Amino acid sequence: MNPHSLLASAAINIGLAFITLSLFSILKKQPSLASIYYAHRLSHHHYIPFDSSFHRFLPSISWISRAYHVTEDDILQSNGLDALVIIRLFKFGIKFFAVCSFVGLVVLVPINYDGVKEVSDMSYSTMDSFTISNVRRGSRRSDLFIFRLWVHYACLCFISFYGMYLLYKEYEEISIRRIQQLQNLKHRPDRFTIIVREIPLCIEHKAHDCCVDHFFSKHYPNTFYSYQMVYNTENLDELMNQTKSLARKIEDLRETSMTKKHKNKLPLLNFSQQTSSSKVDMLEEKLLALCHKIHQLQCKDMLKKKELPVAFVTFKSRSAAAVAAQLQQHTHPLLWVTELAPEPRDVSWRNLRVSYRVVPLYRLGVVIAASLLTIFFAIPVTAVQGIAKYEKLKKWFPPAMAVQLIPGLSSIVTGYLPSVVLKGFIYIVPFAMFAMAKVSGYVSRSKEEIKACNMVFYFLVGNVFFVSVLSGSLFDTIGKFISHPKIIPSQLATAVSAQADFFVTYILTDGLSGFSLEVLQPGLLIWDILMSCTIGCQREKNPYLYSLPYFRIIPFVSLSILIGLVYAVVAPLLLPFLIVYFCLGYVVYINQIQDMYETTYETCGQYWPYIHHYILLAIILMQITMIGLFGLKLKPAASIATIPLLLFTLMFNEYCKMRFLPSFHHYSLKDAAENDELDEKCGQLEFHYENASNAYCPPGLQPVTFMTSESSSTPLVSS
Repeated sequence: MNPHSLLASAAINIGLAFITLSLFSILKKQPSLASIYYAHRLSHHHYIPFDSSFHRFLPSISWISRAYHVTEDDILQSNGLDALVIIRLFKFGIKFFAVCSFVGLVVLVPINYDGVKEVSDMSYSTMDSFTISNVRRGSRRSDLFIFRLWVHYACLCFISFYGMYLLYKEYEEISIRRIQQLQNLKHRPDRFTIIVREIPLCIEHKAHDCCVDHFFSKHYPNTFYSYQMVYNTENLDELMNQTKSLARKIEDLRETSMTKKHKNKLPLLNFSQQTSSSKVDMLEEKLLALCHKIHQLQCKDMLKKKELPVAFVTFKSRSAAAVAAQLQQHTHPLLWVTELAPEPRDVSWRNLRVSYRVVPLYRLGVVIAASLLTIFFAIPVTAVQGIAKYEKLKKWFPPAMAVQLIPGLSSIVTGYLPSVVLKGFIYIVPFAMFAMAKVSGYVSRSKEEIKACNMVFYFLVGNVFFVSVLSGSLFDTIGKFISHPKIIPSQLATAVSAQADFFVTYILTDGLSGFSLEVLQPGLLIWDILMSCTIGCQREKNPYLYSLPYFRIIPFVSLSILIGLVYAVVAPLLLPFLIVYFCLGYVVYINQIQDMYETTYETCGQYWPYIHHYILLAIILMQITMIGLFGLKLKPAASIATIPLLLFTLMFNEYCKMRFLPSFHHYSLKDAAENDELDEKCGQLEFHYENASNAYCPPGLQPVTFMTSESSSTPLVSS
């Protein structure tokens, strides 16, 4: 990639980001768009002051300055520890790459630029003169630059140890915050409740519920309180959705009728009002019939036929629930399988219908599907690299030279287009992986999102990173492979550094364009305009409330950290772009978390162990890459010296697993017993476990209640 292509990509991304962010700062100040840009605040009935002067039509940076004044405690109190983990991830990137950039620009860039390439080849990429590929292979004792590669080795050690130090401090601090958060949320129903699967069938009564009562009354006579069976209520759920839709239609018709009545008082409109009233009466009759059908299906005799071998069991203390969740209840390990229940809003009721015995088959199928998607996706990624390597491609495909007929087009095609095409291809991947994770049989939505995070991250590492590097090196070496086979090892040594330009454009596109579009929300904006044109503005808009998309944010940010780590020693000029990336991402997601996204569940930081694993994998990949580069630079001593560093990193990973990971997977008996003692002293323990016993009612068994808007005090249906 030539300098003009890189500059074209940077100019386009910066220009689009400036326009998009300026437009967002204007739209955010419009009261009519509050349902998009203040959805979270509106859902919590927060007052939103709007400026009525002309200044609300001018772009501003007030939202950026406000984001930097939001503290971590503010995020923790309003959105929970999971949202704070996202912000800590961006802060980690800023702290880590700020130091790495200083080391790279002050130490490595002058050394790389002053190096003399052994092979006379003028087809360097833009950043090639500032990468390790510019350092000559081998060394002689008379060479003044004998320690050139040892400086790279020293920087590798510094970056590795600094990264591990930051990771340890982050893990420790988030562990402390998790313990504090669990203490603050000690009254949640999931602290008293376990989920039991594979309950045997009572032969005498042909049911599972009597087995639950008998088993836990016998083995936990002093602490067992109650249980809630789970039923296959798929048809009930469908009927509930239909009734909600009908109630919404009736409400819309009534509001439309009231609006017309106030605006027009002519006698000629009586007929249209009578027609609307008759339509409402007809829909209400249909709604009452559906509710009557739901009541029939909710009766005990009908539910008994749909009983599943799954139950939520509530205990009289947190310590009893913690013990029961971690014990093997039966000699047969596939009977009476227990675990701590997720919080009620985190339960995946759909997956509770899946038998525990066939869950491994579901997960195997998901792994195979995700692997096939990853393999087949290598085709478009390789094609994107063909565009990026335009100078090499036109030698093999002469018609591609037609792009040069338009001045400046070749720079846009090779600099901006590849990263945009790649970003467009992988945009749908997180949603596809999340859909696969939903059928993996996990009992909570949080575990589904964590599974999706894992699949998306490894997909990105395989396709965006490895395939990009390998396909790029292939385009570089395919011509010389035929004429000079002996120089292939030396050419492969520059494979990673040869792709530095492409990853700079990728970081720019993913950061500047990606984050600016995230904060603008163009999809919701277009949808809101269409809804306003079709339905009209007479009805008060409901906020467009969505949960924080962890499965989209965490893998892409972790991939950027991986790219930065691999190139920290190889091509340090990439690192300042990453600082811009993380600073913009920090501001954008502070704004999104505070104003737009809703916290739909709280795992108390269980995403961090996976983030820790992703970053540590990036450090290991950086070290393995440098072992290969030192070897191809005829510096075997540096390669051998890197192996102990790699082993130390692996040992650090194992230590972190022993030190921190159990606290994220289990609820300690000590904390549970202490919280029980505190509640007993206050006389609140009975109140809390009674609330927990009623918290896990399946959606299909909840009472049917539909009310009109505040303009009408008459309930549609209430039971």
